[in-house]
Amino acid sequence: MNNHFLSYILWGGFFFMNNIVREANYIINTNKTIREAAKDLGLSKSVLHRHMNEALKVFDYGLYLQIKKIFFEHNKNRHIRGGEATRKKYSLG
Repeated sequence: MNNHFLSYILWGGFFFMNNIVREANYIINTNKTIREAAKDLGLSKSVLHRHMNEALKVFDYGLYLQIKKIFFEHNKNRHIRGGEATRKKYSLG
């Protein structure tokens, strides 16, 4: 973890930690992808991904492992979702 990120975590304090836990619980409860969750939470994909992969690992490792499992499942099924999107885009209807 770089010093910039550590200062970012410390600067945000308790409010920052609560937001990250809230975001993680939202993903766990809804089983949404990073893209879907970021849109719903009003964050960019990169910020949400950074919160889940860097900050959450520091704050709550158990929650991080749950998120990691969900992301792994999403990555396994990504090719299926991509195929559905392509089919929908080029369908005649």
